[in-house]
Amino acid sequence: MLEPYYNIDLIEAGCDEAGRGCLAGAVFAAAVILPKDFHHPLLNDSKKLTAHQRDLLRPIIEREAVAWSVATATAEEIDQMNILRASFLAMNRAVEQLSVTPEFLLIDGNRFYPATNIPYVCFVKGDGRFSPIAAASILAKTHRDQYIEELAEQYPQYGWRENKGYPTEQHRKAVAEFGLSPFHRKTFRVKEQQLELF
Repeated sequence: MLEPYYNIDLIEAGCDEAGRGCLAGAVFAAAVILPKDFHHPLLNDSKKLTAHQRDLLRPIIEREAVAWSVATATAEEIDQMNILRASFLAMNRAVEQLSVTPEFLLIDGNRFYPATNIPYVCFVKGDGRFSPIAAASILAKTHRDQYIEELAEQYPQYGWRENKGYPTEQHRKAVAEFGLSPFHRKTFRVKEQQLELF
């Protein structure tokens, strides 16, 4: 069962990203402040949920959250600064866009470069431990999936509706055949086996 908070007396925002390992498109990040007593039986790490469950939870989280925000870093920004720093940029943008300023951040992952003086703590697999991070993981994932499906309408040859921009064999073959789209991350090894990113 997920823990509802880390500090009961502080306004906490959970932060997570989606799309870090993709060959194409922006990386998305979400920041979510949940009520301390928020509970939903389906809430979990987005990777452990079906697409239907994530789509079911998204409007509930957006309606019930004290505040939530989703932000991005573009493929161009990823190429300029690398995917790790771009992920942190998107997370910081999401935090800064919150309508309520958090007093503490719960970050999914093993490190973070903050753009504010808000204290934070990092948790590896935090999206499977804390409700606010799990909620952020769901918003980041569902918003990114919606974005990549819209891009897929413009570029159907890459199979993005199925692979969501990840480096599947189908995706790589399409790049070899059709070349890169304007949304591909040009610093990634798009035509070769993807290197471990983290």
